[in-house]
Order: sequence, then structure tokens, then C-alpha cells
Amino acid sequence: MTHSSQIAPRLLAWYREHKRDLPWRHTDDPYRILLAEFMLQQTQVDTVIPYYHRFLDRFPTVADLAKASQDDVLKAWEGLGYYARARNLHKAAHAIATDFAGDVPKTYGELKSLPGFGPYTTAAVLSIAYDLDHAVLDGNVIRVLTRLFDIRDDVTQTRVKNRLWELAQALLSKGEAGDHNQAVMELGAMICTPKNPACDRCPVQKYCAAHKAGDPQSLPVKAKKNRAPITPFARASRGATANCSSPNAREPACSAGFGNFPRARNATANPCETPACAAFGKPRASESKSPGAIARSNTLFPTSASRSTPFSVAMSKAKRAPLPAMISRGSRSPISTPMPFPAPAARSSTICDEKIDRVFSFKRPFIPGRFL
Repeated sequence: MTHSSQIAPRLLAWYREHKRDLPWRHTDDPYRILLAEFMLQQTQVDTVIPYYHRFLDRFPTVADLAKASQDDVLKAWEGLGYYARARNLHKAAHAIATDFAGDVPKTYGELKSLPGFGPYTTAAVLSIAYDLDHAVLDGNVIRVLTRLFDIRDDVTQTRVKNRLWELAQALLSKGEAGDHNQAVMELGAMICTPKNPACDRCPVQKYCAAHKAGDPQSLPVKAKKNRAPITPFARASRGATANCSSPNAREPACSAGFGNFPRARNATANPCETPACAAFGKPRASESKSPGAIARSNTLFPTSASRSTPFSVAMSKAKRAPLPAMISRGSRSPISTPMPFPAPAARSSTICDEKIDRVFSFKRPFIPGRFL
């Protein structure tokens, strides 16, 4: 490989002189190293350091962690996020204590078989704790390698990742894999950053093909993800055509369990005679006629200038209308009076076009989930 024999020694010399003073770099205890690797997944170094110290104060050895309850482990992890890491770490500690007599495995196959150990974590622990010759491949390493060797293929593709791993393995300093892997990762974190890389301070600048090309910041190349289209529940506009499926039209699985507006009872009715047109009135010439356009005037809550419109009249009538009795007076029974929705029509796939007064575009709600 071109210049590979010069790159590795320069990286090691730079790392040993400029590396950050991090607590897990002062130990060769495999348990402490694997704990750091678990915590550093998707989390910044400055955030991890206080949690690392507190966790070791609570569980100083792998045996202590294995004997602890999962609730105690999650409590010690609380605030760090991505709680699946804590659960996998606890399971791995239990497996190490029971299946490997409390010693962290030294072979790739055995270590990778533990919960939470993927290719990166396995290679990182084996190289840093035991100096075994396993190259790591994370985001920092990928960025350094693609710029160093001017790789302009999509790094999300498996064949490209395999090529990068082969480059990382060929570049590895044999017998010094721990420091070498940390040197490449440190270079990506501190010098070869995603934006505005400090090429003038890079120890391997003279060998960098992307620097010679003048555009290191354009690498690595990642294909843009296609966003899933957002399907509205209901869409209508004054002067615009809205498509309303029949009441019994089948809903997609992704929207199952979510509420929906009542549909038109008569799918074949004249658009001008539908209940919506009768309630909201005919469109004004001043409003948009383009399909799907949103009329910006007279929002759902009409202003003083629009109180005389058919829409506002319909709204005021709705406000004065008594609500159905949901619970019987003095009773804890379920709904006693049905909601005044029209009875569903027979199943039909017919699509109706309605001229409706306003646009109500209700998208599927995004429910944020905890990273567990």
C-alpha cells in the first residue's frame, strides 16, 4: 500500500505526544476498557467521564456488576441515555462471570458472542486491553481513511465498509494495535473533523490524497436517506379539490389505532351538495384555487373581519350545540349516549371530490420514544 509504512509511525508519534488525558487510557484492565467503550457509543467524551467514575465507584469489578440487580445498574446509568447499552453490559458481565470465570475473553469469537459486542467494540477491547492485532472501524476511522486514500464511494455500502476494514487492517501497527487504533480515532476526533479539518496540523498531511485534491471536507460520501412520505388524514381547501375515501376504506397499518375524521356518507354525492359544502359555504374568489393550497386568511378560529362568513356561522353554531352526555348522571358506567356521527356507509372504494371551505391537514403524530 502506498506510503503505509510511513503513515503508521507518524500517527503513533503524534498520538503519544498529543493524546487527550482520559481516565480509561491509564489502565489495562479489560473490564474498565470495555465499560468505557460501552459508554462512548453515541455519547461524547466529556459527557462520559463523570458517569465512568461514578459507575466504577458503584461496580469496581466485573464480579460486582454481575451480582448487581438490573435496577441498580440502570440507576447508575441514569441520565446517560441509550439504556440498552446498560442492559447489554449487565448481561455481558454476568456471562463473563459465569462462563469465563470472571475473565474478559481474549479471542474475537468468544468476546463477540457476548451481549452488546459488535465488530467495533470487540476489536477495540481486544486491541486496547490485550494489544491484539484487530483494527477498528468507526465514524472517525472511516473519515480518516476515506480522505487519506481519496475513497469516493458510498461508505454506507457493505462492499465499501469491507474495503475500508481491509485498509485499516493493512495500516495497523503490529504489536501496537491499541495505541494505533486510538491514534486514528484521536486524529478523526481532533484534527480530521467532519467540518473545517485542521489539515495544517495533521501529521500525515503529506500523504493525504483528499488534501492534495483540495476538498477533504467532501469526504466521506454518504447516500442521502429517502424520507418516508407523509400521508395526511384529511385534506381540504376552499376552492380546492379534496379526496375523501369512503368510511370503510382500509387504513394503512402504520396509522392503525389513530383517530380520523368522519368521512362523507354518500361517496357519489354531488360535490356542491355534500355536508361539508353546506356547512362551510362556497369558496370566495380571493382565496387560492390551487389543489392542496392552504388559505391563509380566516384560520380555524376566525378573526373579527371574518365573523360573518359561513364558516364562522357554522363554528358559532357548533359552540352553542349541546354536547352528548358521555357519562350518565350519577353513574360510572361507560358512554350512555352515542356520538352524533353518521352511520358508516357500505364498504366502497369510491373516491369523492368535495369543495370544502378550509384546509385541515392532519399528519400522523410523531410519538418520541425513549432509547431503551
